[in-house]
Amino acid sequence: MTESKQDAAIQDRYDEAFQVCYGCGARHEHGLQLKSYVVGDRVVARFTPRPDQLGVPGVVYGGLIASLVDCHGIAAGAAHFPTDAAGHPPRCVTASLHVDFRRPTPLDGRPIELSAQVVEASERKAVVDVAVSVDGETTAEGRVVAVRLREAPPVN
Repeated sequence: MTESKQDAAIQDRYDEAFQVCYGCGARHEHGLQLKSYVVGDRVVARFTPRPDQLGVPGVVYGGLIASLVDCHGIAAGAAHFPTDAAGHPPRCVTASLHVDFRRPTPLDGRPIELSAQVVEASERKAVVDVAVSVDGETTAEGRVVAVRLREAPPVN
């Protein structure tokens, strides 16, 4: 892609109280800390799985792929909506998650690439298609329905 990406990841622009998600929370020290960026009309991310994140030898655990699709899709949905006065994207939650595994995702040190695009949207909902690939070869495809929260949930 030739267009430049935003300096800060979408997840790093969330209100601090919401940066605790296991998959993408910047403040979750044991989480995956996925970082998604708007590039043109798409949202992109790269994630290199650790050797212990396997399903069977040489293959990334499918649950990890689903988590990446979920968090990346939610970030793309959040980036679709207007930010608040402080510049924070709205907090969205997953209403639906569907993942089709096309082929095993290799666990060999190469990064997983995620590319997402909002394909349908309303005032509170964004439907996001996500492609997962390694070196340009699609390994999974997903669809996330992201719903913008009307009010912030209580934070513990």
